[in-house]
Amino acid sequence: MDFFDILDILGTIAFAISGALAAIKREMDLFGIFIVAFVTALGGGILRDVFIGNTPVWWMEHFYVIHFISISVVLAILFRNSIFFLTKSLFIFDTIGLAIFTISGVQIGVSANLDPAVSVVLGIMTGCFGGVIRDILCNEIPIIFRKEIYALASLAGAICFIILYSFNFDKNISYISTIVIVALIRILAIRFSISLPTYTIKKK
Repeated sequence: MDFFDILDILGTIAFAISGALAAIKREMDLFGIFIVAFVTALGGGILRDVFIGNTPVWWMEHFYVIHFISISVVLAILFRNSIFFLTKSLFIFDTIGLAIFTISGVQIGVSANLDPAVSVVLGIMTGCFGGVIRDILCNEIPIIFRKEIYALASLAGAICFIILYSFNFDKNISYISTIVIVALIRILAIRFSISLPTYTIKKK
């Protein structure tokens, strides 16, 4: 197991906890919590694999990830009060998952010798769409479609990874740099209330 595999597992755990917390907040039952955690952790990767024809999709050939998701759900339920007490806990786990899965998507794209722009799209898809499905299931407007900087952080991280990869930087340096870029953009956007403009239709 190399550093990339470890990152994938950490991303899966982070997004699974993020999904479980969102479901708990919506007062779902155990089955609902697991389903939301599952699609949050694996939804983006499933969509990516279907788009590039990589079937069976990744988690079916690495079934051990289900164990990590299950453990994450159990931990989220057992320590839900302590986790919710932490400031911005959902934001923290969501940002970690976004950064790591952005790397995962881009890495798979470049490994398949796809165009760098396509690899960037795969990174954004892998990083963002699990959260989109989570928010839809929790009856919320997906965070990617709101003012909060989310997809742009993933885009910046994906471009950073492509640039470092093209200059043959050490993979571990590329991974860590990308995580830092994504996390830093998300944190600064929240800290200084930076957002994209929204538009409304004026009522006559």
